[in-house]
Formats: sequence, C-alpha cells, structure tokens
Amino acid sequence: MDSTELVIRPARTQDVHAIRALVEPLARERVLLQKEAVAYYEAIQEFMVAEAPDGSLAGFGALHVIWEDIAEVRTLATSSEWRGHGVGHRILDRLLERARALGVSRVFCLTFEVDFFSRHGFTVMADQSVVDPEVYSELLRSQDEGVAEFLDLARVKPNTLGNTRMIVSL
Repeated sequence: MDSTELVIRPARTQDVHAIRALVEPLARERVLLQKEAVAYYEAIQEFMVAEAPDGSLAGFGALHVIWEDIAEVRTLATSSEWRGHGVGHRILDRLLERARALGVSRVFCLTFEVDFFSRHGFTVMADQSVVDPEVYSELLRSQDEGVAEFLDLARVKPNTLGNTRMIVSL
C-alpha cells in the first residue's frame, strides 16, 4: 500500500458514517472516545480525511481552534489496513498546515502515540504555563471537553483515557 495514492481532503458530511465506523474499534480499545453522530456533523469542517482510490477512508483527523493562538489535533486515526503506511503523518502535516493558515502558533494533542507526535516536533506538556492567566480564565468558560482536558481540569479526569498531553509551536 502506498500512501501517495491517497487524497487528503476536507471531510464531507457523507464521511461521518465511515469515520464513526473507524472510531468504533478504537473506542472499544479505549484509544479514542466514541462520540454521538451529531458531534461529528457539528465539527465536520474541522476534519481532514485520507481517501483511498476505492473511495474508502484510510484515516482522518481534526483541528479544533481553542483560542487566538492555540488549537488541538483531535480524533487522528488510521484504518487498520493502512496503519504503518504514513497516512497519519500525511493527515497531521495537513492539519498543521491548516493551523498555520488560520494563524495558530501552537497545537496540542492528547495521545497514547507519544513517539508519533514527537516525530512532528510535539513535546510532553509539563504544566499549563503555555497560556497566560488571563487566557486561562477565559478558557474556563468553555463548555468544550477538549478545552477542559487541555486545562487539566479535575472534572474531566475520570473521563480521560490516561493519555499524554503534548504541544508543538509552529
């Protein structure tokens, strides 16, 4: 399998069923959290997908802007058939390009794949000093669970998967 055969493109609403199907086994393994379909439709504009020549999805990932200068890579995954063929790297590169185009200077993620993200310049976050106290207080008003996880709020700790918080400066 050659990942250069794949087309990396913005997700469409028609991709939601395939995304959810690819997330399901990963959610059972507690690698990703399964979300309701409505959550994927509401965030479809954040997703990029890797489409195989046969029209199936080889992988996907999302970029969610949190603040003026920070965004999160979310739900980055590759189908089992394409795993190990560079698909995740191609999707992440596109998401980071998108972050730069949007004016974001830092991107974080919550991941079990520390080595993968390290190869893209991400480092483990030691603390929340990446945002100043004024921004932190603004972010506390967000209802988004990803923001709560980024802030390492106690209310999300029972729901986290035990993954590592990482960040990269663009």
